[in-house]
Amino acid sequence: MPHATTAATRLPHSGIREIVDLAIAAPHPVIRLEIGEPDFATPAHVVDAAFEAARVRTSYVQTAGIPELRDALAARLTRATATSVPMERVLITHGAVQAVDAVLSAVLAPGDEVLVPDPAWPNYQMQATLLGARAVTYALRPDDAFQPDIDEIRRLVTPRTRAIVLNSPNNPTGAVLPPHILAAVVDLAVERDLLVVSDEVYDEIVFEGVHSYAAALSSDHVVSVHSFSKTYAMTGWRVGYALVPAWLADTVTRILELETSCVSSVTQAAALAATTGPQDVVGEMRDAYRSRRDVAVGVLAQAGIDIVVPRGAFYLMLPLDPHTDSRAAALDLVNAGVSFAPGSAFGASAPHHLRVSLASSEDRIREGLQRFLAWRAAGGLASPLAGAHAR
Repeated sequence: MPHATTAATRLPHSGIREIVDLAIAAPHPVIRLEIGEPDFATPAHVVDAAFEAARVRTSYVQTAGIPELRDALAARLTRATATSVPMERVLITHGAVQAVDAVLSAVLAPGDEVLVPDPAWPNYQMQATLLGARAVTYALRPDDAFQPDIDEIRRLVTPRTRAIVLNSPNNPTGAVLPPHILAAVVDLAVERDLLVVSDEVYDEIVFEGVHSYAAALSSDHVVSVHSFSKTYAMTGWRVGYALVPAWLADTVTRILELETSCVSSVTQAAALAATTGPQDVVGEMRDAYRSRRDVAVGVLAQAGIDIVVPRGAFYLMLPLDPHTDSRAAALDLVNAGVSFAPGSAFGASAPHHLRVSLASSEDRIREGLQRFLAWRAAGGLASPLAGAHAR
């Protein structure tokens, strides 16, 4: 019988999806705070544009994306970065996931290294593993407000390093990179001739101040990755885009052709309507996420729990007792009627934290955290009923 021997056999299962599956199958109601799924509906004008496109014609389109959408996004990025962004550098992808994968596929060979944050969205490490490359982590420590140490990043660069991944606003921490740290990382990349892969899918969800765009600092050493999923509540539409250096655009386009031929023409019509249509909904959702963050921070503060207050995205990191394993806690909390993602699903730097998604209503966030506090007051994993799902 044939058997798998490729790097794919070393890919771990998602610690987030483990909790998702358990929460869905639970025999009792569970308040779902484990997944980053906006609870808002896709704006009506976006849905209408997709229906109209589907009625007119569905067909193959250009691999790099339809020109109208690429041009509209180039204009958006020109405004956002205060630099000139030509359409040719903007590529449409099947979600931000494909953008990151295609870029890493273009620059990493087996044995190469890529620096990735920890904690972080686990796909960065998984994509490097699949390519036969090595993901080297730099820590985002709670004591440092989940900000990277530029000196640590510099020390980790070796002759095998090809890229540095940044993610701001960050999943899972909600931390936002300050401009001076962002500039220091890009300066290091230019100095050592590395590529910065800047995952900015939450760029429109910044609560204080404005987002700093890495692409504004270098056109040759930065790829910025964006998505419609979070900004416009379009997770299921599966459309993202990347701003790539001119020297990389053709190679990435060829990889996209191999992987998917093109992104759905209907989806791209919806994305075009989102980009060029009314933007009020973006601000309204951002305001709602900010309000939800404030509710969560208030509930935890009243309980005497200090957290690193998130400045963007829609997550916060909830600290557990220093000796509590986050996976065991997350599994057991489903028994208590609330689900969180374990910090261990995002790396080694926050093993005693839970990620709380703020993509649910204020009432559900408040009730979910109260269930956590009741579980904690009852002894948590030390309680007699604990561990039923952890075995």
